Amino acid sequence: MTNTTTDVLIIGAGHNGLVCAAYLAEAGLSVRVVERRDIVGGAAVTEEFYPGFKNSTASYTVSLLNPKVIADLDLYANGLKVVERDISNFWPLGTKEGEYLKLTFDQARNREEFARLSPKDADALPAYYDAIDEAADVLRSMVLEIPPNLGGGLADIWRALQTGMKMRALKTKGQKLVLDLFTKSAAEFLKGYFEHPSIIGAFAFDGIVGAYASPYAAGTAYVLLHHAFGEVNGKKGRWGHAIGGMGAITGAMRRVAEKRGVEVTTSAPVANVIVENGRAVGVKLENGEVIRARAVAGNVNPKLLLTKLVGAEALEPDFRKRMENYVCGSGTFRMNVALSELPQFSCLPTDGAGEHHRSGIVIGPTVDYLDRAWLDAKINGWSKEPIVEMLIPSTMDDSLAPADQHVASLFCQQFAPELPDGASWDDKRDAAAETIIDTVTKYAPNFRKSILGMQLHSPLDLERKFGLVGGDIMHGRLSLDQMFSTRPQPGYADHRMPVKGLYLCGSGAHPGGGVTGAPGHNAAKAIISDFRGHRV
Repeated sequence: MTNTTTDVLIIGAGHNGLVCAAYLAEAGLSVRVVERRDIVGGAAVTEEFYPGFKNSTASYTVSLLNPKVIADLDLYANGLKVVERDISNFWPLGTKEGEYLKLTFDQARNREEFARLSPKDADALPAYYDAIDEAADVLRSMVLEIPPNLGGGLADIWRALQTGMKMRALKTKGQKLVLDLFTKSAAEFLKGYFEHPSIIGAFAFDGIVGAYASPYAAGTAYVLLHHAFGEVNGKKGRWGHAIGGMGAITGAMRRVAEKRGVEVTTSAPVANVIVENGRAVGVKLENGEVIRARAVAGNVNPKLLLTKLVGAEALEPDFRKRMENYVCGSGTFRMNVALSELPQFSCLPTDGAGEHHRSGIVIGPTVDYLDRAWLDAKINGWSKEPIVEMLIPSTMDDSLAPADQHVASLFCQQFAPELPDGASWDDKRDAAAETIIDTVTKYAPNFRKSILGMQLHSPLDLERKFGLVGGDIMHGRLSLDQMFSTRPQPGYADHRMPVKGLYLCGSGAHPGGGVTGAPGHNAAKAIISDFRGHRV
């Protein structure tokens, strides 16, 4: 095939790849993005999964998308519209009327809601919110910063000093708070504020999203914080829906990138990164085409990039071994369902849609339920009572389903990335889905009979379809050994990989997973700096 040349070749047209490409092109570099699938967006896509019904088929909600990225790419002017949920979350706690908990965006109302379960916990809410807001502000200030490399040079020393100054600016209480959030379990941290098992479980849910861990596992408090630093339409802590689904975000990003001169090629899977004399000089596609480039950026899981696409001979054995041991697997099973009617929950029956139908509906009634789900999955492959978050975006977006019908996203936790006894998800997918349907139907009796069609994504399906190694939605576990200056490995947190001219621009870099755009933004800064400094 004919060789082509570009300044930067980006592997993967997921949201971070498109963000990185748009910034690079704005800086005057020529950029080409190649995507394995026939559509752009990576895991942030909208697809028809049943005749007349479409949905966000993997990523499913908006909050973490960085406001600077939105502004710099002018996404709202390029077709993106985000609407806010009526309330944040709704937990069915039982099957009798009144056995539920709501989390709203109004603190006074939340105190009333929580007081139904525990007046003491309701009184503790303001202190908890103050703590989370303080820690989330620290995290927000670091999201668009390139972490210092361990053992790095002057630039890394300067970045380390800046990080230290941010921590020093906190009062002693705030420093202890951040330390707790980075090291403790979600359950342990929350028990410092609350005592009711359903209230602890409600907040602990965010600590196990994408973590495949017990809420009692050390480090899950940080995962909780990771899900708390977002905002929607300038309002901190809000969650929302992109009209048209998550593909509307990446569709807008593609339009911006192409307006700036980026060439985007779909149905172009990469076979390998070409390394010559210790430098990445392009890629070879599976169809044999060679694309030469001055630099290559991988918007893929770093384990995939550095153990599959880059040859072993190009890496130091110790580094490659560490990447082989890079931990992936978020225990996620994704379902999309076409519904003839709204699910009606026996704990809160309504005539039509209520505000809880326009929220995150979480089945995980206590912290011990969350713990048992993980223990079940470790032993049996998945929990007999899984954790399910349901969103019904058609209650906010009538473009997704026919009139008076609905689509629902079911984001399900505690499904082993690898099943015990060598079993395959190809053989167990349908049985797991039946368990999920049974679990939801227990709380919403009309759910099963309302299902018209389904799309199922086991952890293996997520890997095959979206390149999520082990089905890991975060591109690697968010733990102390795989975050900030150690993400994806110590010494390589600045997006520059061991092969010269090779960069990481996906969620395997700081600050990690979620549809943030931050890794793409930060990688672009590093690449532009290297081009301007003639280091590429």
